[in-house]
Amino acid sequence: MLSRTLAAVAAGYVLGTVPSADLVGRAAGGLDPRAVGSGNPGAANIASEIGPAAGLVVLAADIGKGAIAGRIGRRIAGSLGGDLGATAAVIGHCYPAWNGFRGGKGVATSVGQVLATFPAYFPIDVSVAVVTAAMPQWKQRAFAATTVSSVIWIAGSHLWWRRQFPNLWGGTPTWSLPTGALVSSLVIGRRFLEARSPT
Repeated sequence: MLSRTLAAVAAGYVLGTVPSADLVGRAAGGLDPRAVGSGNPGAANIASEIGPAAGLVVLAADIGKGAIAGRIGRRIAGSLGGDLGATAAVIGHCYPAWNGFRGGKGVATSVGQVLATFPAYFPIDVSVAVVTAAMPQWKQRAFAATTVSSVIWIAGSHLWWRRQFPNLWGGTPTWSLPTGALVSSLVIGRRFLEARSPT
């Protein structure tokens, strides 16, 4: 079981490192998302620099990475592999080894993680994202909105594991569900803080 779980984690990490924003930037004329706008290789920066359609492509691809990693992980090692594989995808997106560990913030990939591992929480996750995008006062407080969402995600997944509530297609909740939520939230929080750092 350990070897299967490690394989699920490795597969998730590799999938997470697929550089969606870089690929879309190159297709749009060689734009490097790290050299323009906010410098973040994510959907919002691509949308700002190239256009909304390009941003949506990156957004869909990044969400897909988390969701696919969760599905593949579950096929390899059950619920444990799904939870940890999707978590590894978020880490891979934020810290891709073959891109100098300079990745995106991981929010979209974590949405895919939620979709695959904790679908009962998915509507809340999407609602927070919509409110953040639609309301200017929250748009300027993306870190605060993400933190609130993460706290609810961690608490909810812990409750689902302890109570063994139905989890739709997300698999049987185990300790790895809240653990994955916690690890992903910490990684995303660190990326936000690093983005604010002047160095």
